[in-house]
Amino acid sequence: MKRIVAITSCSTGIAHTYMAAEALEVAAKEIGHEIKVETQGSIGAENVLSKEDIEQADAVVIAASTTVDKSRFKGKRLLEVDVNEAIQDGESLLERSFDAPIYQKGSDTGEKVNSEKQGKEGKSSFQEVYSHLMTGVSYMIPFVVAGGLLIALSFAFGGINAEGELASSLKELGDIAMTLMWPALGGYVAFSIASRPGLVPGMVAGMLASSMDAGFLGSMVGGFLAGYTIVILRKWIRLPKNFSGLLPILILPLLSVLISGLIFIYVIGGPLIALNDGLTGWLNGLTGINSILLGLILGGMMAIDLAGPIGKAAYFFGVASLTNLSQGEVSTVMAAVMVAGMVPPLAMALSSTIIGKDRYTLEQREAGKSAWVLGFSFISEGAIPFAVADPIRVLPSVTVGAAITGALSMLFGTGIAVPHGGFFVFFIPGAVEGVLLYVLALAVGVAVSGILVTVLKKPIHTSVETDSRVQ
Repeated sequence: MKRIVAITSCSTGIAHTYMAAEALEVAAKEIGHEIKVETQGSIGAENVLSKEDIEQADAVVIAASTTVDKSRFKGKRLLEVDVNEAIQDGESLLERSFDAPIYQKGSDTGEKVNSEKQGKEGKSSFQEVYSHLMTGVSYMIPFVVAGGLLIALSFAFGGINAEGELASSLKELGDIAMTLMWPALGGYVAFSIASRPGLVPGMVAGMLASSMDAGFLGSMVGGFLAGYTIVILRKWIRLPKNFSGLLPILILPLLSVLISGLIFIYVIGGPLIALNDGLTGWLNGLTGINSILLGLILGGMMAIDLAGPIGKAAYFFGVASLTNLSQGEVSTVMAAVMVAGMVPPLAMALSSTIIGKDRYTLEQREAGKSAWVLGFSFISEGAIPFAVADPIRVLPSVTVGAAITGALSMLFGTGIAVPHGGFFVFFIPGAVEGVLLYVLALAVGVAVSGILVTVLKKPIHTSVETDSRVQ
């Protein structure tokens, strides 16, 4: 028996984080090893690894779509992969970790893994960039959700113009939260790239994007610009030991803000504003078959990899459309994205607990009960246990239903003012436009996917009645 320590983290810190942790624990038990998993979710780190845990470990596994501090693991065998790999193939991942290279912390330019950790054992360039973006998004989303819900509540109490003292106060709080999401995105993208020195130029870049109406694209690009500016400055600037303390508190903040800020204002800001305005104009001009086709595509993207990179791209597109709205407006694109993302777990819950119970094991039917809650909460990952067990039948089925729901949402002209919350925001006056048609679009997609996957799957030999008695 060997000892393994692990960290799991996903961009939202909600579902993948904990599903990956559970998958690694199950895999370790299957192959006879001991494991302790620290989860870095939306509520902070839980089951935190102690110094003794790390010292006794034979290997370290980091399964994350965000950037994780690895400084604790210097001198240990360390394997770093995307969070989805832990969910899909935990046993293979743990076995590979015993042959992973030994991690060595970098000195000046941030944390590095030695040069042996390349190829399949390390993250590709795309995965690194995606990881930086996910880190920024994970810190941005709470601002968007809190701000959006507060603004929706202000409409509920004071009408579309948020009239009255309470409504205006809620509106003000919501506006502040929504404004701060841009510095959060830019700052933590830069933080992921360059650690703490990246926060200052990244947040300044995010505020620049906000003030210049460059939106999501501007904040994202500004964060990358600020982060890599810090990386370059660290390589170029060498100070005598006596003056090295000036680097993080004076020289890096000053030069990085100056360089990245001026580049943003005079070089890339204009094109990004034009691109943002063009995207907004295109979305606002979508009507008829074009809007239905967009809803079909975005709906399919939300389901095809169950909140993986493709689903996240669709979600970012929805958030970008939401952040360019004027007071009182709702986003039809965000509405299509959210309602389509609810379809996979709800469809699997419908199939496994109501219309096709004889096609699932007892464990899967129990997971189906949880999938009801996850689906209504807009957590697409609730369908992952079913997809891992039977991807050929599950993924196409839920993708078809989600695509139909997205298309219907656009056809009905439904809109939403918040980026998250699922079914629970339906009860907030002003948060959803055309709520009855919105529910209809959801019901149709869930029914289509639920029936389709039930038809495609074959009954299993274990009887439902026997399993019920076991329960």
